[in-house]
Amino acid sequence: MDTDVAELGGLVRQAVATLSSSDDGAEIASALVVARQCLGSVAGKGSSGRERRALATLHAGLLQTLAASPTGGWLRLLPADQRLDLLHGCFLAASPRLAFLTMVDAIAAHSGGGGGHCVPILEQFLQEERMVRLLCEAGDAETLLADREVLLTRITALPDHSANKLQHANRPLFYPENYYPLLAREMLAALGRIHQSLRDGSDSSVSFLSQLLGKVCVQGHSDTVLQVLVPRLALLTQSDGVWQRICWRLVEDVPERWMESVVAGVVRATAGPEVLSRLLGSIVLKNKKAEFVLTHKFLLLQYHHKTCVLQNLLGYLAREKSGRCLLEEVLRRLLTAWGCRASVRHSPVEQQAYISKAITVCLGLLSPTQLEEQRTELLSLTLAGVECRLGSSLPRVRRLGMVVAECVSDRINAGPHPLNFQYEDDDETREVRSLCSPRPPSSWESPPQSHRSEGLQTDSGETPADVGSPGQTEQSGPESELDSDDELVPYDLSGDSELGEGSAPAYLTGCLEVLLNLESAGRGGATLNALERRVRRNPSAAREVGEELTKVLLHLEDRFATPGFEGVRQQAMVALAVTGTVPVVQYLTAEFYAVNYSLSQRLHILDVLALAAQELADPGLRAKGGDSTGEGGSPHPQLPDPPSADPSPGWRQIVEQRLQSKTRRLSKATDCVRLPGRGAVGAGPAGAHVGPPRVPRPARPDRHPPRQGAVRLHLGPSLPPRHVCATGNAVRHVLAVAECSQRQAPGRCS
Repeated sequence: MDTDVAELGGLVRQAVATLSSSDDGAEIASALVVARQCLGSVAGKGSSGRERRALATLHAGLLQTLAASPTGGWLRLLPADQRLDLLHGCFLAASPRLAFLTMVDAIAAHSGGGGGHCVPILEQFLQEERMVRLLCEAGDAETLLADREVLLTRITALPDHSANKLQHANRPLFYPENYYPLLAREMLAALGRIHQSLRDGSDSSVSFLSQLLGKVCVQGHSDTVLQVLVPRLALLTQSDGVWQRICWRLVEDVPERWMESVVAGVVRATAGPEVLSRLLGSIVLKNKKAEFVLTHKFLLLQYHHKTCVLQNLLGYLAREKSGRCLLEEVLRRLLTAWGCRASVRHSPVEQQAYISKAITVCLGLLSPTQLEEQRTELLSLTLAGVECRLGSSLPRVRRLGMVVAECVSDRINAGPHPLNFQYEDDDETREVRSLCSPRPPSSWESPPQSHRSEGLQTDSGETPADVGSPGQTEQSGPESELDSDDELVPYDLSGDSELGEGSAPAYLTGCLEVLLNLESAGRGGATLNALERRVRRNPSAAREVGEELTKVLLHLEDRFATPGFEGVRQQAMVALAVTGTVPVVQYLTAEFYAVNYSLSQRLHILDVLALAAQELADPGLRAKGGDSTGEGGSPHPQLPDPPSADPSPGWRQIVEQRLQSKTRRLSKATDCVRLPGRGAVGAGPAGAHVGPPRVPRPARPDRHPPRQGAVRLHLGPSLPPRHVCATGNAVRHVLAVAECSQRQAPGRCS
């Protein structure tokens, strides 16, 4: 064999020299004939690996010489009728792997329509089913791993390479919509050859086909390829066990990183759980990635699949003899997610409907014995889900909870009195109830029928809305006679409307909950705008939740850029301070002297206390605030400008005296304090609670180092009032009102 390789080497070198230097068309034609004979030679069965590699190197060098020949070179010396035949013969006589890689590399090495003599050859290569030989050759054990990776890249990316390099000269066969179905048919033919070799007793491998299928699917062409593969494989595996083993091995050998794309595509393209079981086998029990996709991702994370896909998947899990316990575990996971309160609040309604359908499908597939074994656990999970769903404000969520609860109660034989709800029956509820019964195999030949109620009428001519729900129908039976003498008149809900996103809660507790879990800009803005009105209309409730609501408002951030946020929040806090004076003022005063508050927050506290003091000091203004009915609340007093022309001598004298003295006792006041432009100031309940809190022992220095980048304002309990008054005009009003409130009983100075 060494002599043959040496002779082939001499012939190849002579042919290359002739193509490079000859100007005679006949010599070039004879050189191409010799090249085709050399490319058609193969190594014998007894040849060594070194001889095979040497022969492949000769073939590769000759093919590269033919592919790199310029169009204006020796090709123009050949007759027009022989030019393509000779070139095609050389490439088609060579190894499919070498010929394909050489032609694809030649096209990729040129741009703007270059390498034109390789494009028609590659097109003929694909049309003559040479790809089948290529796939079978790549699956041999002799093919190196590096060569397989190169082949995978070239085969899957051929439409992209041709579109980028050929541009407007691209051939229709290289378009993705034409190339990938052709590739799927070639894969089927290669699987057929593997099946025949197994019948003949020879060993074969489908690992390269598995890798090719995985890479094509992960690139986004799973639907195009599997629409050709799945129907044909479903017919072949119907009565042939060897084909079933080939399909199982084809899926099992897919690399882990591409398993999800293949399994998901097969589930979507398969019609019926029986066919899916024949194609996938026990992959859900053998591969952890496939188990995660089929039992978790398909059911709990994704919800865009059709109902037939859901029935197909769960039916496949039920058909696995060793997977029955897996289906029970899936049902427990679904009920746990269905009964999660956070899931009800934050998950889309479409996802909740999808999970509800999955639960009912599982109930229909499990036997009564299996359901009876887990009766207690299923009941507890169902009741937890019903409780949180009945409390939802969305009618669709409540209906789904009622329907699923009824289905679970019927399937597990909850007792002589199963769960029964009254709700408006629609297409969705009828579909969910119908999923409790397993789908017959004959219905998988056609797409599932959609449940529609348009034009549907009963024998009496009534529409489904007139007939009523199952719960309403049962009430007309004998059991309804027990309630015939009930004197309670049902409340008329005909004018009831669903609570929208832009509407505020009717009670202060609802407002508090919305502000604590602020998720919508419209709901939060409407709640803030209506909060002051709610506080002034219901003083008793405001006193109960006033301190907690003040705490929430003080730390509330403007996450959604609400118009007039600062003003609306300030008015609400002033209303709380006026309504529940003592606890709110005590809390604000304590927070004013606390650490880790910014200067703007402390000024905000002072403004709230000043405005509340003004409103408490003016009975007329307080009456106006109580009679306000507007959405934004009542008009509130504004801090007056500092007196410049003719300040009140009595007020100024008292305030200056307060600022200069450091005592905690007030002298007896003989005159009433009058604010500029207002009447006499009355004593309010907040005066005794404005000021630094008492400390049982002397204040100690703060030993905690400040955080990096943070600005802290230290206002200790022993800080003189004259230092605080530098913040502005607001403190003066607070001190004046506090002094008047202590006129008869001297107290602590603020």
